[in-house]
Amino acid sequence: MRIIIDTNVLVSAIFFNGGLPKDILDLVELGKIKHIASQEIIQEYKDTFARIAIREERYDKAVALNKFIPKIEIIKTTTNLQICRDPDDDKFINCAIDGKCKYIVSGDKDLLVLENVENVEIITIRDFMEEYKKTIEN
Repeated sequence: MRIIIDTNVLVSAIFFNGGLPKDILDLVELGKIKHIASQEIIQEYKDTFARIAIREERYDKAVALNKFIPKIEIIKTTTNLQICRDPDDDKFINCAIDGKCKYIVSGDKDLLVLENVENVEIITIRDFMEEYKKTIEN
């Protein structure tokens, strides 16, 4: 299963060791799901982690991102839809389409309001975990 993990989910998982977000990263680490991202998304991850690391004085967590990046399949995107009410989030949609992802996992209301774009479902962490459990039960 191919997914995009939004920055807010990654931050929750790594900085705050958050339950379900951390579970998603564990699934990536175990190779159970494939995390797809573009170079633009990777840069957003790095910039966000740097800002939070400075603010929270948690530099070890910024380093944790660097250890996780090799687990991500980085693709080049060509799709250029501009449909999100926050234009900065369009990169997640475009990458999901080009990466043939089933889901974008996010807590961002600007993305979640879209629900589905070109066969890519945009869902919460909780909903993703429920869907994942269904796939392994079948």
